[in-house]
Amino acid sequence: MGQSNDPSASSHSEKTAPFEPYIKANENVAEISVKAIVLGAIISVVFGVANAYLALKFGMTVSASIPAAVISMAILRMIYSRENVTVLENNIVQTIGSAGESLAAGITFTIPAFFIWAANSDMQAMGYMHEVSKMQIFWMSMLGGSLGILLMIPLRKYLVEREHGKLQFPEGTACAEIITAGDEGGTKAKTVFVGLGLGAVYKTLMVIGRFWSESPGYNFKGILKGGTIGMDAAPALVGVGYIIGPRIAGLMLSGAVIGYLGIGPLLAFIGDQIPGIIIAPGNIPLSDMDPGQLRNSYIKYLGVGAVAFGGTISLVKSLPTIVHSFSAGFRQLFMKRKGAVDDRPRTDQDMPMSIVLIGSLLIVLAIWLLPGIELHFLGALLAVIFGFFFVVVAARIVGLIGSSSNPVSGMTIFTLLVTCMILLWFGIDGVNGMVTAMSVGTVVCIAVCMSGDIAQDLKTGYLLGATPKKQQWVEFIGLLFPAMAMGFALYLLGDAFGWVESAEHPNPLLAPQANVMATVVQGVIGGNIPWTPILVGAFMALGFELLGVNSLPVAIGLYLPLSLSTPLMLGGVVAGLLKKTAKDEKTRKKRQEGGILFGSGLVAGGGLIGVASAGLIAGIPSFKAFTEEYTSTSFITGSWGEAISLVMVFLLAFTLYSVARSFAKKH
Repeated sequence: MGQSNDPSASSHSEKTAPFEPYIKANENVAEISVKAIVLGAIISVVFGVANAYLALKFGMTVSASIPAAVISMAILRMIYSRENVTVLENNIVQTIGSAGESLAAGITFTIPAFFIWAANSDMQAMGYMHEVSKMQIFWMSMLGGSLGILLMIPLRKYLVEREHGKLQFPEGTACAEIITAGDEGGTKAKTVFVGLGLGAVYKTLMVIGRFWSESPGYNFKGILKGGTIGMDAAPALVGVGYIIGPRIAGLMLSGAVIGYLGIGPLLAFIGDQIPGIIIAPGNIPLSDMDPGQLRNSYIKYLGVGAVAFGGTISLVKSLPTIVHSFSAGFRQLFMKRKGAVDDRPRTDQDMPMSIVLIGSLLIVLAIWLLPGIELHFLGALLAVIFGFFFVVVAARIVGLIGSSSNPVSGMTIFTLLVTCMILLWFGIDGVNGMVTAMSVGTVVCIAVCMSGDIAQDLKTGYLLGATPKKQQWVEFIGLLFPAMAMGFALYLLGDAFGWVESAEHPNPLLAPQANVMATVVQGVIGGNIPWTPILVGAFMALGFELLGVNSLPVAIGLYLPLSLSTPLMLGGVVAGLLKKTAKDEKTRKKRQEGGILFGSGLVAGGGLIGVASAGLIAGIPSFKAFTEEYTSTSFITGSWGEAISLVMVFLLAFTLYSVARSFAKKH
């Protein structure tokens, strides 16, 4: 997604010519309108809920900026004539619409930890009776999200304008290209909607109709006992794999192979050589464990250590950037303009710094006073300090590599580790310490996610010639509506699938990031975290770094089940083949664009049907029993369901390949 060119300038060099946006600063073009706000709010909620399902079920989200831009362009042009819809109105729609996905990431990476604890017998024995209400989820969303938006504003001029040409902001630049290409007609929008429709139909037949298995797999016997291989045949994962590309998908798969075809069989071999041996934190003989139990007892903790180290390394690599960004941000905060406020061009006007300062202080006070989440003064102070620190980091990272590769989980885990140790230093431990630490992590995670989103949006606006302060104001609208929906979505999904494995919920929500964070906090505060596998995982990540490999995607693959990495690799292979077989650079870029649009549709369609099926599972007991009965087989094809599943997912990948090639030929 980072290969897009500047739609408004032939060169990124600002030394040869000043940058000119698509809409000039002296042009007064409609931006904020009722139709733009309403459509943006709807898109924000839809993609927010879809990404919430995607994150909890599969452990990842995908940027909604590009599909929001395309859908906005299509719907507004379909309802209104071209003369009655401006480029900057489309920009407002995508600014509002993309906020839902970012909030979903911040919420689903952290809030489920509270539900996981509530269902954990060990936590219940400690007296944990805490339950996060829908209202508390709403307020943490609003406070964390508002903090991320406000803290990004002083950095806009430095990161978006002065670093123009150095920081590409892939999604932001791509959105600008799509919006400015709106006059070409509806081909791009049609590609997204075809992908959305196909993803929805595929997911409906698989999950609701049970025409084929959802996750075919095989647990090895004999010399590879303890190993497993499989594939979650989800259209969303194939689309995500295409978007992130073969490099990142391959790194994730390598981590999964190491964990589930390397370490798993090794542990099983040791168990067979020493019959009856039980190794903590496992509680049954090693030789009796299946691959799933080996993951939960050992491999998961290796992933925790690797992710924590990978996130820390990402932070360390960004330290020079942090210093420069902090310096520029403070200059913007405290440098007084001399009579230039009213004379600044429209495209250089930010939200008044007085509002940024007062708003930030009010948010700090509100975080401190928010009832039920144990965020006393120390917790509120830590949330703001880490929030400001990582907002700078996240804004820079999304400028370099895009939102989809932003290591938010690593930053949040680092926040949790340091917060837990500080709380223990001040004598805050037990259940109160855990709730405080996780509340700090939640606010920081949401702030970081929202800051990355608004950074991309402001880049789009910069290229198009939008008014920054108008984008900054409407970002709060994009935050408000999905914030109201997220609590209901979490409760719906939790009631349908469960948060931990039990007789009632044999296949609970994976929620990998939240599980990692719950494990880290519970272990550090409780003093019973299995440090050995965590430290081993950290040293494994160090080994990857010494080999010159980005350790974070490898670490994520080590933590997630292998069945999630294989469809990502399938999508990545499609992207790689399209690139390798392109006859020239123009064809390659057009293929990439078509694949991203179609893949984004697959993600949205699959995610929305996933939420709909969750509603059926939660509301209709007989449907829940039906889905559990046919988890590994098919209602129609029985034991052939797994083979048919593999055929269908490869046909889906071939369709993606064909659509991208066809798109390039038409353009």
